Amino acid sequence: MFLENTINSVKQSGWIEVICGSMFSGKTEELIRRLNRAKFAKQKVEIFKPSMDTRYDEELVVSHDQTSILSTPIDNPLEIPLLAADCDVIGIDEAQFFSDAIVDVCNLLANQGKRIIVAGLDMDFMGRPFGPMPFLMATAEYVTKVHAICVKTGNLANYSHRITPGTNLVELGEKEHYEPLSRQAFWEILQKDREKNTPE
Repeated sequence: MFLENTINSVKQSGWIEVICGSMFSGKTEELIRRLNRAKFAKQKVEIFKPSMDTRYDEELVVSHDQTSILSTPIDNPLEIPLLAADCDVIGIDEAQFFSDAIVDVCNLLANQGKRIIVAGLDMDFMGRPFGPMPFLMATAEYVTKVHAICVKTGNLANYSHRITPGTNLVELGEKEHYEPLSRQAFWEILQKDREKNTPE
């Protein structure tokens, strides 16, 4: 269970929190909840997202339950230190879409005494570690893995299965493109696909 560190000593200490999981697991909803708590405490908060993510809005970060918060869209994570220089708390959504530079940026900011909250998919549609997320999880003080519910079995889901054709790693979409699956359901489908594509 995640316990929020809310105590700052005389010498402020920063840290990194990672919220990860499959699609439809509530990652962005949890990110927004933590940022709104920080805002309520009158801390200076800024949130960033990849400019390519325009599924709901160009500037708003929006969860699947339509909770939203204003963000700054960026192309390069190296922009964050300058844009967030006077912030206490920095949120980053859809971190899997950023380059590996996001890892060094988060560590730099945490070392400056800032609280960094990162949300992203930990695995891609093939069940492989996604972009910089494994490195962020390794260097974070706190990692929260959230789960969706499998649409096939009703068990906890931690895989994002793509239901539309295509092999591109990045395919923006919602329920029309993806479904959350449990380990059992995901690997059964993957095995069937492999058997179907294996020449006799």
